[in-house]
Amino acid sequence: MNIVMLTNTYLPHVGGVARSVAAFTEEYRKRGHRVMVVAPEFAQRIPGERGVIRIHAIQNFNGSDFSVALPFSGHLSDHLNEFRPDIVHAHHPFLLGMTALRIARARQLPLVFTHHTLYERYTHYVPADSEALKRFVIELATRYANLASLVFAPSHSIARLLRQRGVETPIAEVPTGVKLQDYSGGDGARARRELGIPASAFVAGHLGRLAEEKNLEFLATAAADFMQRNPRAHFLVVGSGPMEKRLRRLFDSRGLGDRLHMPGTLQGEAQRDAYTAMDVFVFASTSETQGMVLTEAMATGTPVIALDANGTREVVRDGLNGRLLMRQSHSEFTAALQWLLELPARRQRELRDEALATAEQFSMENCSERALQLYEPLLGQPWSLDDSLYAQWQRMRNTIGAQWEILEGVTGAAGAAFSHPPHKQP
Repeated sequence: MNIVMLTNTYLPHVGGVARSVAAFTEEYRKRGHRVMVVAPEFAQRIPGERGVIRIHAIQNFNGSDFSVALPFSGHLSDHLNEFRPDIVHAHHPFLLGMTALRIARARQLPLVFTHHTLYERYTHYVPADSEALKRFVIELATRYANLASLVFAPSHSIARLLRQRGVETPIAEVPTGVKLQDYSGGDGARARRELGIPASAFVAGHLGRLAEEKNLEFLATAAADFMQRNPRAHFLVVGSGPMEKRLRRLFDSRGLGDRLHMPGTLQGEAQRDAYTAMDVFVFASTSETQGMVLTEAMATGTPVIALDANGTREVVRDGLNGRLLMRQSHSEFTAALQWLLELPARRQRELRDEALATAEQFSMENCSERALQLYEPLLGQPWSLDDSLYAQWQRMRNTIGAQWEILEGVTGAAGAAFSHPPHKQP
């Protein structure tokens, strides 16, 4: 089948949505399907990129590292005519999500929408953030979901939440899987040498965008508490973002700067080795819709300590592949780290084995196969969009009037979950 994916964020930007779209695209193509990705331009370009139509975008929106796509393109219709899509898959309800809706409506094609992000958790990137804006983006995303033929939810928790919010469109649980082969055979010892971490150190690690919504101040404080009690403990933080300087200051202020390791964003082999260098992966975000980095860490055999939240509770099994903590408490998080540190070697091996088994359940092959099976019943069924629902959504969208650019910023920023390069459009 011919699948067109429209996303407000894509490679080379590092983030959940970008990586999800890229992973599904690769798997679909392996199975012989054609995929066209429609995504914003980014300042950084990917040489030899294929099957991607880049849309003009505002670069570095509001001082961030995101591009905000302008939701129109004079050449897109020509590309679509040549591609002849069977399925339109939107990965956001805003900006290029609006374009996806128009394409599906005009061409009578089924629209699939993946609700990747809890958009209300990202409005702090917008200058006019408010409780009203949070309610607005929830309502807008819900109404968009009700205009789709099918909604993909990345986890059971999110599927349940969407139903509670009033989504009546059929919802299927489709997480983004992990490419197991990309995380096997890592050289943690090499990563430790390169980063200056002693071979005998106990390493707690984290990987992700260093941003406020990831609850990193809590995580860093708990890690610092643990490190002060355990001189051989080190903290490895992989990623970049606006919180980086604040994290460094926190550890420096407590005399722990020499045991904090921040190599920036890592990809490929270097990322795999960094995961493998960790004795435990720590995670405190409660804004996720699924635990992609959790399954990646587990694919290297690394157990996880995390706070109970949407997406996390589907991956972490308390006492089996790590610890799932019900309360946000520094003392409880520190105690969980101490528990793992003091476990006998046999129990630590059991945790690692269970982590590997969990990752197997979330393999990219399994997840992409499920998505393709869900597409199949939609093919060949002309989709007639309910005009009353469409009109309601349009009115809802337009209520923000002249401040629509602000809402564009929500999508541009909602990337940690959103997580583009470019290729000039022909």
